[in-house]
Amino acid sequence: MFTSVLMIEKPLTAADVEFVTTLHGDEQVSFVVLMQPRGDQADVLLRAIDDVALGELDEAVHEGDEPEGDDARPIAEKGLAVSLTALRAAGSEAVGRVVEKHPLDLLKSVVEETGADEVIVLTAPHYVEEFFHRDWASRARHKVGVPVLKLFSHSE
Repeated sequence: MFTSVLMIEKPLTAADVEFVTTLHGDEQVSFVVLMQPRGDQADVLLRAIDDVALGELDEAVHEGDEPEGDDARPIAEKGLAVSLTALRAAGSEAVGRVVEKHPLDLLKSVVEETGADEVIVLTAPHYVEEFFHRDWASRARHKVGVPVLKLFSHSE
């Protein structure tokens, strides 16, 4: 069985689930999902700049209104549960957890513990972080020792 560690920052949409579960054709895939609560890595200003770059001005104005840190944890737990249920409904094995601290350190240990074959980072575009190679995928490539695939999440 092929094992993928899937790093996400919001619940998977139906399109996301179809996308990640069909990446390897008919091969059975097991997922270890790591959900990063909002605010523990992302900076409000960087998110607002990304929103402006995407032409989502209304989103940029409301970035500061979103719960962050400890306040975002219950939302992340619900999003993780929804995502795991959707992956299982699509026929994949799936376990996961909300990231407490240092997502890349946790990622490295999960890859080692599970013998993962790859890491999939599924996030919204983060143009500023990507430009400076400070996004999860860029930093993970130097840390985990397995292929790291960067995918953009779908919205519904």
